[in-house]
Amino acid sequence: MRRMAGVFTVLMVAASVTPSHAAGRAGGQIGGIVKRAQQFHDLQITDEDEQKIGAAVSERIRERYGVVQDPAIHKYVTLVGSALAQHSERPQIAWKFIVLDTDGVNALAAPGGYVHITRGALSLMHNEAELASVLGHEIIHVTEKHTIRAIQKGKAIQMGADETMASPGIFNKIVDKATEAVMAGFGRSEELEADEKGIVVASKTGYDPKGLGAFLSTLAERNKSSSGKNGLFASHPEMDERLKKLDKTIADQKLAGSAVLEARLHENVTYKPVPLASVTTVEKGAAGLAGDSGKKAEGGEGSKESAGNKDGDQSKSADAGKKKKGFGLSKLMGGGGGSTEQKSAETMGSQAGRGVDVERDAKGGSNPAMVTVKVTPAEITAFKKDGKLS
Repeated sequence: MRRMAGVFTVLMVAASVTPSHAAGRAGGQIGGIVKRAQQFHDLQITDEDEQKIGAAVSERIRERYGVVQDPAIHKYVTLVGSALAQHSERPQIAWKFIVLDTDGVNALAAPGGYVHITRGALSLMHNEAELASVLGHEIIHVTEKHTIRAIQKGKAIQMGADETMASPGIFNKIVDKATEAVMAGFGRSEELEADEKGIVVASKTGYDPKGLGAFLSTLAERNKSSSGKNGLFASHPEMDERLKKLDKTIADQKLAGSAVLEARLHENVTYKPVPLASVTTVEKGAAGLAGDSGKKAEGGEGSKESAGNKDGDQSKSADAGKKKKGFGLSKLMGGGGGSTEQKSAETMGSQAGRGVDVERDAKGGSNPAMVTVKVTPAEITAFKKDGKLS
């Protein structure tokens, strides 16, 4: 009985002290949470913001790889891309299609409608349906805002209560993260979504939806002797899975586009493919991406073929473009010191820590200037009519 009384006394003492202390602690915690919630707000990005971010990301990509200075090839790719964009969910975007000056095989979509495809990727294509399918895939990354959503979902950037997208520090951080996302590639679900919706857009435009599967098979053959995944393979789902899902989408949705347009592609694209082993790559920490700091991919026999292709075929394409008529078509990350090129080189090297990604680490050209081409609605209509597109 005496023992029970002792326990009762202890409980009474605890009851007399604990509520006030607990209330005080809880009140302090809640107050802290409310204060922090007032200090930060979620990252909201408007369509106008998205376009500005995309422009900045595109500038970094162009500085990294250079741009083919040939209006004819840009006009051709822009006509294909514009025909596709009309059937996308965001046709009103000021779409821009840019040909990067590198032997690496890749395609990159920046927010706001900036779609990049490499000279190396164009060189591997057999027909216009393959080009349309790759551009369609990249268009979906933009229309579904995959980059923007990745940044928002990651919550790596918080804005203070008084900060906006116009704040230089915030904007630069967002561009850093967006560039990282674009260069690193998207996740499995985003890539499969871009595959599926991309071939739907291509088919609606009138192209054979089997073009993407055909191009992916070409890439698989190119990469068969490589121990790692490169470029378009670096983050994408396994090839067998992708091809099966593409076939299922074509069957389930009864996609009936039929235009292949092999001849028209070869009239406009004259680049010759460079074997994976001969692609010159940028070394980690290289001071300049356009200088002589590159090295040949492991097992390569030299970059002579690459250099000859870039200079010879590119100029040949430019000359051919002048003669043709009609549809022949007359620091990625970080805010420290150092040049943009040096930061880009170092980032490329660090991303290849698991092994050199030959396609992404490929050496680029020296001129990052945008090639501006004007494509009128009448030209797009005539281009579609010539190819029996819709």
